[in-house]
Amino acid sequence: MVKAKAVTKKAKKKEKTNPKTAIANKKIEKSLEIVEKEMDEITKTINGKQNNESDKETTIKASKPITQLKRGDKINVDSLNLEIDSHYILIDHGSTKEMAIELFDPKTDKDYQLRYFLDQVENSLEFYELQEIIYVKRKVDKIEW
Repeated sequence: MVKAKAVTKKAKKKEKTNPKTAIANKKIEKSLEIVEKEMDEITKTINGKQNNESDKETTIKASKPITQLKRGDKINVDSLNLEIDSHYILIDHGSTKEMAIELFDPKTDKDYQLRYFLDQVENSLEFYELQEIIYVKRKVDKIEW
C-alpha cells in the first residue's frame, strides 16, 4: 500500500502544468488555427472558387490501370504535361492503402502530387501542387494517362 500512495503522489505532481507551458500551448493552438484559415483561403484562391462537393466531377481517361503507372510515364492534368517521378504507398490504413504519385513539370520544374485510395480510385483521386513546403489541393477538370 505504501508504494501505491507514493506512485499516486508522483502522478499528481506530473499532472500539474506549469503556467508558462499552458500559455505557450494556447499560443501554439491559436497560431495553428490562423495557419489553417490562411491555408483554406489560399486553396480557395488557387481553385478560383470554394471547394464544394457539388462542383463538376473530374474526368479520368486511362490507357492502363493507375496501379501500373511508373517512373517516366506521362500524365496530362488539364493543360499540364507532367512526368511521374515516383509511385508509392503514402499511408497503409490496413483495409486500404492511400497511394501517392509524385509528378513534375519538366518545363517549369514544379512539383505536383496525385493521391488516391487503392480501393476507390475514381472517387478519391485528388491533385496537389507543391507551394513552398506544403502541398495545396487544386481542383482539376481532366486527368489522363
